[in-house]
Formats: sequence, structure tokens, C-alpha cells
Amino acid sequence: MNTEFSTVTLNDGFRMPVLGLGVYKALGEGEVERAIAHAVNTGYRLIDTASVYKNEEGVGRGISACSVSREELFVTTKIWNNAQRMNDVEGAFHRSLDRLKLDYVDLYLIHWPVPGCYTQTWKALEKIQASGRCRSIGVSNFEEPHLQMLFEMSGVVPAVNQIECHPLWNRKPLVTYCQQHNIAVQAYAPLARGLYLNREIILQLSEKYGKTPAQIGLRYLVQRGICVIPKSTNPDRISENADIFNFTLSDLDMDLIDSMDEQFRSASIPEDMIGQGVH
Repeated sequence: MNTEFSTVTLNDGFRMPVLGLGVYKALGEGEVERAIAHAVNTGYRLIDTASVYKNEEGVGRGISACSVSREELFVTTKIWNNAQRMNDVEGAFHRSLDRLKLDYVDLYLIHWPVPGCYTQTWKALEKIQASGRCRSIGVSNFEEPHLQMLFEMSGVVPAVNQIECHPLWNRKPLVTYCQQHNIAVQAYAPLARGLYLNREIILQLSEKYGKTPAQIGLRYLVQRGICVIPKSTNPDRISENADIFNFTLSDLDMDLIDSMDEQFRSASIPEDMIGQGVH
């Protein structure tokens, strides 16, 4: 399986795998380590975590024990809201590196655009990037106004915007905006917690292409130029989620999936962000 060869070139010249392993809520004993081992053996090269996931130590152990060198992997983590409010970006980043037991991460993201903080946080990320301890910097859950604000105050365009995106919320305007500004879009919750997998359109396409409903949903995103980080610790599902590079959905079927959009959010908004202009 050639998942490791499917990459996009970010606006800073680094290459990022199209497919990655999300590890949100992977907190069981040895759970994340086993998931990483299986994912890497399957061909995955991107591991996505965050300080708020409380599993960076396990991710670090999984990376250290896996069957490929650190240089072959693409590791992402994120700064949480309280560290932004405390203006403790450098400290938070240092603690993440320490927990991961790494000298650098490939991508460091602002997890949420905390009002009154995120522009200052972005400046701090620019300094971390300049120090060489993280190769690329980006954002997560940013809408157009947040990105516009960064453009106005910084010459550094985010390499990535990680957003919830799937057939039930295809995010077309935001995806188009990001792609026009050379920002790679990466979809978290690309399976919408499984909530569209039994929809009639997806089931029909699953039968037509001989692929699982999850593979249809992931392929839909990849075909739109969107990177995906489905979360799973189940070995069979990790393998299944990777088997999306050997078929193509027709334009008509892409349009059919587009028609499923109902702007449905499956992931929760943090309590401290509710009412803060995040849609």
C-alpha cells in the first residue's frame, strides 16, 4: 500500500501526507502505541495529536518504538486555549516536545482561535518555527475572518487549516478560500463519528464501487484536495481507512455526495469557545 507516497506540498515547501492517524481520546493502556505501530506498518506516516488529548507521552512512545525512523514520520501537535490566554505559548510547546520526547515536530497548530489571543499566539509560533523546533505552523478551526486577521498582521501564511469536514458538512466556501490562499485543508472527524455511513447515497456508492462507506467518505474528501486524519485504534479500521487511493469517484457521484451537506457539526466546541464567533 503506497499511502506514504501520497503527499501534498505545503506553502513552506515541506511535504505532508494526505492521510494521517488521528489519536483523539486514545487513552487506554498501550492503546495509542498499538494504533501507531499498526498504522505505520500499514503505510501511514502522519500522526496527529494535541496537548489537550492528554496522550502525547503515549504518542512519543509509539513513535520511538515504531518500525520507521523519526525522519520518515510527520508529527503534528497543537496548543490549547488556556496556554494562549496565559501567553505561555513557548512553555506549552516545550512541554509538548518533552512529552513527545522529540527534538522537533513537523506541524504545530493553534487549536482554536481564542479571541484576543490568537494573533499573539501566531507571532509566537513564527518564532518557534524560526528556531527550527517545528517545521511548519498552522491553525485549526479557523474561519475566514480569523485567517484574514492573520494575513493583515503577518507575512507568514498558515501551512494548514485543520477543520471538521465530511459529507454532512462539506465546508465548500472555507475550503475554497483556503485553497485560493495556498493553505492546505486537513479534515478532522472526516467520518462524522460514523453518522453518515448508513445514509442511502453512501450505501449505494459503497455497493457501486465495492468499497466500504467509510472509504467512500474519505475518498470524497481526498478527491477535493483535502487531507484526512480519521481517528481509530481498531487495526482493521486503520487498514480500511488507508485503502482509498486505488479508485476514483465520478463527477456525478461527487455531486451526489455534495447534496448531503446539512452543515452538521459532529465534534463539540470547547465550552470556553461557545459564542466566540466559531461556527
